[in-house]
Amino acid sequence: MVEQTSISGSLTKQDLKRLTGTTRSGTVGPTTVYYAGLTAPIISASVTVITRAQFAHIGLSNYWIWLLSAFVAAFAGISWYLIFMRWSYRQSHGRSEDLSQSTELSITEDALIVRRNHVVSHIGWPAVSELRRGRSFLAIMVDGSPTILVPDRWFKKNKDQCQAFQDQLEAKTDHRGVEKYYGKEVPPAPLA
Repeated sequence: MVEQTSISGSLTKQDLKRLTGTTRSGTVGPTTVYYAGLTAPIISASVTVITRAQFAHIGLSNYWIWLLSAFVAAFAGISWYLIFMRWSYRQSHGRSEDLSQSTELSITEDALIVRRNHVVSHIGWPAVSELRRGRSFLAIMVDGSPTILVPDRWFKKNKDQCQAFQDQLEAKTDHRGVEKYYGKEVPPAPLA
């Protein structure tokens, strides 16, 4: 007979924030930084051309035209960069169905089985790349799939059951241990 351990529960908004903090390293992604940095000089150059033409119509000397155009362009570029970065902040954590659907995790001999409503995913043990232990959760990092968060409250304050679940995961994934994660960047756990 195949050994199987199961746990189930639903995520709360606080759980989604923990999941986000565990998997993200910043509040904006690299694409946002790239485009903010790419567009700010273009805006600065455009503003320089426009202000230079306007100051030339007024009849200022070349010294004042270049100096004032440079100041206005610098302020325009910096302002655009700051506005763009603010617009790009990641506001929400998770998706709407993360809070409404229950998740069931089953540990079998062959795979970690994740069931959400009518969707069943079989995750082979080699795909589990890392286990991270937080103060009140266990995060299961999976190659090619979103991170799975297991809050301690799913075990209904039974610390022995929680530890047994974690020990079974460690045994199946051949990890040397679970990384302790308390809101700081943690290097990935080496695989055996």
